[in-house]
Amino acid sequence: MNNELFILLTTAISIGFIHTLLGPDHYLPFIVLSRARHWSSGKTLWISFLCGLGHVLSSVILGLVGLALGLAVFTLEGVEAWRGNVAAWLLIGFGLVYALWGIQRGIRNKPHRHLHFHQNGLQHEHVHTHRGEHLHPHDESPRKITPWILFIIFVFGPCEPLIPLLLYPAAKHSWSGVILVAVSFSIVTILTMLTLIYLGSRGIKLIRLGFMERYVHAFAGGVIFISGLGIKFLGL
Repeated sequence: MNNELFILLTTAISIGFIHTLLGPDHYLPFIVLSRARHWSSGKTLWISFLCGLGHVLSSVILGLVGLALGLAVFTLEGVEAWRGNVAAWLLIGFGLVYALWGIQRGIRNKPHRHLHFHQNGLQHEHVHTHRGEHLHPHDESPRKITPWILFIIFVFGPCEPLIPLLLYPAAKHSWSGVILVAVSFSIVTILTMLTLIYLGSRGIKLIRLGFMERYVHAFAGGVIFISGLGIKFLGL
């Protein structure tokens, strides 16, 4: 390995780590949804891995196709910017809808009392919510589609720093260098995602919300919504 390629790989690894760490959209949605939907650590990491894989592969494939067709860097960056805009609005929309659903679900699940009378004259109050055995099947409708929505959002989500990193070895006509950079960047990005998500999901499950627990879905949706706003308007 020559010095130029070593420096490029080191840069790819560093940028992949920092890019993921500074992008809350890479881990916050999975952490809060893991808490709200009671996903196990295994399920959380599996969903996160698939979304992360879709996230990096979409940019890698776009970059390789662009290089093969000889597209200019500003063309590729323009496409990535468009994808980033779509991903941000999808995240904003998903977070808002999920938060509104969570608020509606929380209001419906407010604990309430039933007064029971017995034949012997005794009476007692029974407090319950519409969760558990009282929960109707359609109340959990987002359960199966939530991971797919996340996957679609992450496929649209671009890895902006990757395109310039691929251009240098391509300019040197080194396709092995292009592949090494793409693989290194992708592995570090996904591993950083999984590490942050694992630690965050383990930590957030220790938090007890008490009487506000029924609004945990609304809280999750709000965090996702804010993450989307941060990406769109703050460039996170």
